[in-house]
Amino acid sequence: MKLDWRLVLVLVLMMGLMVGCDDPKEDENPFETLSKYMVDNDLDATSVISGWTIAASALSGNEDDYFIVDIRAADKYAEGHIPTAVNSSYADILTTVEDGNTGNLPVVVACYSGQSAAHAVVALRLSGYPDAKSLLYGMSSWARQFDSWTNSCADIAVGHANWSTAAAPALMSGNDDPVITTTQTEGAAILAERVDAILAGFKGTSAATILAEPTNYQILNYWGAADYALYGHIAGAYQVTPETLTIADDGLDILDPNAQIATYCWTGQTSSMVTAWLTALGYDATSLKNGANAMIYNELQGHKWGGPLASDFPME
Repeated sequence: MKLDWRLVLVLVLMMGLMVGCDDPKEDENPFETLSKYMVDNDLDATSVISGWTIAASALSGNEDDYFIVDIRAADKYAEGHIPTAVNSSYADILTTVEDGNTGNLPVVVACYSGQSAAHAVVALRLSGYPDAKSLLYGMSSWARQFDSWTNSCADIAVGHANWSTAAAPALMSGNDDPVITTTQTEGAAILAERVDAILAGFKGTSAATILAEPTNYQILNYWGAADYALYGHIAGAYQVTPETLTIADDGLDILDPNAQIATYCWTGQTSSMVTAWLTALGYDATSLKNGANAMIYNELQGHKWGGPLASDFPME
């Protein structure tokens, strides 16, 4: 029987449509699938890295309004901790919150300095806890005996050959996406794997290491433009803001997927958030520990560690 050519054409077109319906993401790479999922679920940078700290003065007396997780070592927790706080490890924080937060309270994470807690808060916010917060400056801000901040403040960048007053370099654009290796095809499942990557370990690098060889990194200065010009910056550092890095505006194409991305802020707490968020998206990222406070402490006119408390907040 001779088939009508028009019928053959219709059958071919129908088969093409059926294949397309069976695999709507066949042309997407995992990064595209993940980034679309994050935008659709309000997990872009401007949402995740916003309103994520709580000061000791605001938490003290209101502990029952939060599910507080102390991720310091068990012996430090035993020496003293915030009333009602439970002890967990950084790696196990999701399990601790899922199993223990039966009242669905907002989560507060406390660590030594506020930096590893910031990583943990990103993991929580990407996992269905949008109100998770970090204790600002960690337990250093709660009790003098736990002050890890004072000895971390330094001026090693003052007069350093790799501290610059040059204008900010122009942001790059058009970089490729990072490669995410996964067998998952849905955004939620890929994100769950990337949260595991965050919780595999804190990603921080000392100021001395980055200042010594800044060309080993793509460096992001997470200050405003005025402060970038006022204080100077690490040589070659790009000046960025939360809005610079938004997925929705294709902001991530300024990032080199083959470079280690080092971000620094004032205290290392916000840059820790940025680092964890970029890790979720498949970038090789690190946070400069203690931020500007570890580099130009005495030159700072604000955003600096104020020293030990005059008196401690209550502890158990």
